[in-house]
Amino acid sequence: MSTDQQPRANTGMFRTKTVEQSIRDTEEPEHALRKSLSAWDLTVFGVGVIIGTGIFVLTGKVAKENAGPATALAFVAAGIVCALAALCYAEFASTVPVAGSAYTFAYASIGELPAWIIGWDLVLEFALGTAVVAVGWSGYVRSLMDNIGWHLPAALEGPDVAGGTFDILAFLLVLVLTVVLVLGMKLSARITTVVVAIKVTVVMIVIIAGLFFIVGDNYKPFIPPAVTPPGGGSGWSEPLVQLIFGYEPTNFGVMGIFTAASVVFFAFIGFDVVATAAEETKLPQRDMPRGILGSLLICTVLYVAVALVVTGMEKYTRLSTSAPLADAFKAAGHPWYAGVISFGAAVGLTTVCLILLLGQTRVFFAMSRDGLLPRFFSVTHPRFRTPYRPTILLGVIIAIVAGFTSINELATLVNIGTLFAFVVVAVGVMVLRRTRPDLPRAFRTPWVPVLPILSIAASFWLMLNLPGETWFRFAVWMVIGFFVYFLYGRRHSRLGQEGRSARY
Repeated sequence: MSTDQQPRANTGMFRTKTVEQSIRDTEEPEHALRKSLSAWDLTVFGVGVIIGTGIFVLTGKVAKENAGPATALAFVAAGIVCALAALCYAEFASTVPVAGSAYTFAYASIGELPAWIIGWDLVLEFALGTAVVAVGWSGYVRSLMDNIGWHLPAALEGPDVAGGTFDILAFLLVLVLTVVLVLGMKLSARITTVVVAIKVTVVMIVIIAGLFFIVGDNYKPFIPPAVTPPGGGSGWSEPLVQLIFGYEPTNFGVMGIFTAASVVFFAFIGFDVVATAAEETKLPQRDMPRGILGSLLICTVLYVAVALVVTGMEKYTRLSTSAPLADAFKAAGHPWYAGVISFGAAVGLTTVCLILLLGQTRVFFAMSRDGLLPRFFSVTHPRFRTPYRPTILLGVIIAIVAGFTSINELATLVNIGTLFAFVVVAVGVMVLRRTRPDLPRAFRTPWVPVLPILSIAASFWLMLNLPGETWFRFAVWMVIGFFVYFLYGRRHSRLGQEGRSARY
C-alpha cells in the first residue's frame, strides 16, 4: 500500500490530506488557479505587505514608551522570531505548493481539525488586518486632502473622527482592491510592483536624508534605565504573562526591548501571506523560499536603519507617536520631507490591504475546495482563473467593517493570530519530517527539530506578552470555529467523504 493510500489518513478528526492529494486538487479545471508569479513577484508581495503601518507609526511609539534608541534592537528581536518561522514556512511552501499557507501545511502534517483551527484563525487575522490598515490609509489620505484644502463631510470621515459615522475612503479602497484581485494575480502583481517602488523610495529618502540630521547625543543612553510603566499593572489590558505569573513588564532597560519587540512584531506581519500564493507561482519549489526569506531580510534591514535614523534625529522622549517619521523631519526644519513621507505612507498602505485581502481569499478558497466550507466558493472565474466568489464576498464584508467600525483595539488579534500560525507551522515541519521523510524538499529547514522548537518558544513568548483581553477574544473566535467545524465542516469534508466511501 502506498503512502498516498494509507487508511489512517482518512479516519477521525486528525485525518491528514497527503501532499499528493493536495497537488492533485490543484489540477481540477474548475478549481485551478493560474500560475503567473515569479520569485521577483513574491519578494515584491512580501515587501509590499510588510512595510506598512509598522514602520510609519510604531517606530515612534515604542521608542518613546518602551525602548528608546534601542528600538533598533527590538526590530532585530522581532525579526529573529519571524526568521525562525520563515525558515519553516519556506520548507512547507516549496514542498506543498498549494494555496492556503499554514492551513494547507497543517492539513498535510497534523490533521484536519488542527488545519481547520488554523484556517479559521487566518480568516480572522487577514480580515482584521485588512480593515485596520484600510482605516489607517484613510487617515493618511484625509491628512493629505486637508493640506490642499479638500475636506470630506464629517459624517463620512469614520467613527474615529468626532461626528463621523462611516469611513467612505476605507470602504471604497477595499472595494477597488477587491475588483483588482478578481481581474487577476498578474495585474495585482504589477500594481504592487509600482506601489512598492514608491514606498521603498520613500523609506530610502528617510534613511539617506535623515543621516544628515542625526545628533549623536540623542543616542545617549542607547538603552535607557528601566522604569515601571505608569499606573502599575492590573486588569485584562495587561500582558497575559503578568496575569499568570505576576511578572511586571518594564519600560526601557533590557526587558523593555523585549516588551517593544512584542509590539513592533505587528510591523513584520505579512511575510506569511507570500506562502498563500504558492499555487499561483510558476516554480514554487525554487521561488517560494526566495520570496519569503528575501522579503523578510530586506524589510528587517530597512526597519533597523529607520529606527536608528529617527531616534538619532530627535530625542526619543520628544518623538511623535502618530507620525514619527514625518514629525521628526518637521522638527528638523524640513516639512517638505514630511509631506513626501505622508504621501508614501498613504500609497504604501494600499499594497498592505491588497495582499492581506489576497491572503484571506486564498485560505478561504483552499478550505472551500476541501469541503470544510461550501464548495460553491472554490469555483474559479472561467476567464481570469481567480477565486472570484470568496474574493467578492469577503471584500464586501471587510469594506463594510472598515467603513463602520473603529477597530484599533482589535489590532492585537492580528498579532496573536499570526503567532499562533507560526507555532502550528513549526510543529508541522517536525511532524512531516517523521511521517513523510520520502517527500522531495527543494528547501529544508536547517537544524530540525532544534530550530522549529526555538520558533515555537519565541512565538509563544511574544503571545504571552499580549494583553489578556486579546487572548479572551481569540478564544471566543476559536470556540465559534469549533461549532462551525462540527456542525458543517466535519460532515462535508471531502477527505471524510472519501474515507466513508472506501469503507462501504
